Amino acid sequence: MISEVVKYLRLGYTSVSMTQAEALAILKTGVNVFLTGEPGAGKSYTIRQYVNFLRSTGIDPAITASTGIAATHIGGMTLHSWSGIGINKSMNAAELNEIAGRDRLAKRIRATEVLIIDEISMFEGRTLNLVDAVCRTIKQSQQPFGGLQVVFVGDFFQLPPVSRAGEPLPQFAFDSESWRAAKPVICYLSEQHRQEDETFLDILSALRRGTINDEHKALLGERQIVFMDDVFGEMTKLFSHNVDVDRMNTQALSQLEADPRTYRMHAYGAPPLIEQLKRGCLSPELLTLKEGARVMFTKNSTDGSYVNGTTGEISGFSKENGYPIVKLRSGRFIEAATTEWKIEAEGKTVAAIVQLPLRLAWAMTVHKSQGMSLDAALIDLSSAFAYGQGYVALSRVRSLAGLHLQGLNRRALEVDPTVLAQDEQFRTRSLEAKEAMLAMTEENLKRLHDEFIVARGGSLTGGGFAAKPKKKKAVKEKRYEQTLALIMGGMTVAEAANERSRTVFTIFEHLEELRELKALPLDKLGHLIVGKEDDVKLIQAKFRALETDLLKPVHEFFQGEYDYDVIRLARLFMPLKGM
Repeated sequence: MISEVVKYLRLGYTSVSMTQAEALAILKTGVNVFLTGEPGAGKSYTIRQYVNFLRSTGIDPAITASTGIAATHIGGMTLHSWSGIGINKSMNAAELNEIAGRDRLAKRIRATEVLIIDEISMFEGRTLNLVDAVCRTIKQSQQPFGGLQVVFVGDFFQLPPVSRAGEPLPQFAFDSESWRAAKPVICYLSEQHRQEDETFLDILSALRRGTINDEHKALLGERQIVFMDDVFGEMTKLFSHNVDVDRMNTQALSQLEADPRTYRMHAYGAPPLIEQLKRGCLSPELLTLKEGARVMFTKNSTDGSYVNGTTGEISGFSKENGYPIVKLRSGRFIEAATTEWKIEAEGKTVAAIVQLPLRLAWAMTVHKSQGMSLDAALIDLSSAFAYGQGYVALSRVRSLAGLHLQGLNRRALEVDPTVLAQDEQFRTRSLEAKEAMLAMTEENLKRLHDEFIVARGGSLTGGGFAAKPKKKKAVKEKRYEQTLALIMGGMTVAEAANERSRTVFTIFEHLEELRELKALPLDKLGHLIVGKEDDVKLIQAKFRALETDLLKPVHEFFQGEYDYDVIRLARLFMPLKGM
């Protein structure tokens, strides 16, 4: 079955344009896949859809990432723990056989049919080769990764893998023997769900393609400012170096008159693994807080009360246990208890660190901002020193209007030439995969989907791979209800997105669907437009004057004065046509 899919998805060389639905259709055939695309293109959403599909058929995929922190975000574990390799980057035959002899580990890998590896850009080629060898040994198969379907997820324009002092220079995953053996079909997502500002998208695309011109530089130059704390004091600030972040956070904390409280990280387990956890953890080893301090949560809570990136302010400390109490922008209060980051092997915790899931949030490094989506940020790239830093930082922001540059050097506008050349190949190979998939009949595509599920031990329901319509509708309605409950509870759209680990774009989609279903109680959502009433009325008047329900004509009329989120908000409060 796999060889037939590969025949259909033969690789080629042209441009790229692939939707999430098309990538999902390819994933369901069971071929190895590299799912990539620009920040905000929907990689995480597509993977969640695929995981839900697999689980609906009785197949439970292994979901892994580069660090324990990243793994908690996707509900999985580190690839190092899942494979049993720990911090090793090479093993001899005897060591591989020793891993294969660990009953729980071997049982886990033998039971796995689909392996998802997120943040693939962070993995060194040698690490990937070793995981491949472990899978082949335990599965007793010479097929790549022991015959598993392997799904690589990520973007090589993000910050690259690093090596320690004395080690060889790191190798990109796409240059590894295991990658070449796996021959992943490239799915390069082209939709954009983070930025809706076309001018800004053009700048980011040019930066990604290495085609930044004088016009782009002039537009970025217009976003450079002289830092004034009274104007930008409430805005998230990104810097290239830890020393700048520490300086700003320390300075801001020292200006608060309240008494400080210090929380020290505790650790237990194997020292090398503890160091691995500490490097990935956003919470510092020594955390000093005061009432009034601006903080950010650094981990998803188990009860869903906060997610990594949720921001707030210390309103006080519990008299019972001394834990800080965080007031979110929505007005909710959360007691931030200590939590654990850990590495597991064979069902046992082999290393763990314990700390408050908080960090000071007046400023952070570009590296730590990966994966975040910000409405506005003050970014200093005057000391950018690594390929990709500028791209990562700029792409955190949703619009050009939300970008404020304190400095920008030449390196900030450069991307790794190796990645640039490889990316062109990824784009061209993606379109060929799309065209081959679209050339197949629906019957053939469905047959391949069904054959994959059966071959992997899954269960077909309702005569095909799709879930029953009623079940999908129930899931959709529940998802919308969750969004609506948060908004009606007083949250803004951005806060609801943080709480649900969704994009602002997705939350607006939920609200707009409810509006179409005439199930959106606008009389209870007035807090969304507090302070924007005049702007909303002006935008709504333009919708009526242009006799349109589309966002783009209104956005173009105001020449970027209002971003798409404000325009969508205004449209949300307009009556449906015919009502």
